[in-house]
Amino acid sequence: MHITAKVDYAVRTLIELAAAGPSPSKAEFLAQSQTIPHKFLEAVLADLRRGGLVNSRRGPDGGYWLARPAEDITIADVIRTVEGPLASVRGERPEDVDYAGPAAKLQDVWIAVRVNLRAVLENVSLADVANGQLPGFLITLTSDPGAWERRTRPATSVDEGAARG
Repeated sequence: MHITAKVDYAVRTLIELAAAGPSPSKAEFLAQSQTIPHKFLEAVLADLRRGGLVNSRRGPDGGYWLARPAEDITIADVIRTVEGPLASVRGERPEDVDYAGPAAKLQDVWIAVRVNLRAVLENVSLADVANGQLPGFLITLTSDPGAWERRTRPATSVDEGAARG
């Protein structure tokens, strides 16, 4: 899964708002506290407002705040709001792709990937992260040493030839 800067900034901004509570936070504060470029953050906040995840008010007492409780906003909600579906294949939903011959079961693989993304992202709320109280299943997943190991692509004969010469 590729997590774009837009998704990363959106999630971090909303976690900052969750930690701030119900009082409005200025975009400048959010940008500074999470080291996000201000112009980029303004575009992200506009998407979050259109998606119903934040409210805003102009003026000296204005700013941004969560549109609903942090416990009711999942990481999946944020991703879907700023980027669309959690999993897609060539821009299509996995259930809409069709493969022939030996690749026919590949659709099942893409569906399983989506199921596993949902299993994590739909069950972690902004409040979980902001409060530092991650769900037990997530702690179990990340406590596996293999979860932290970086995987690289397998070497090919082209790579091996380049390494020798």
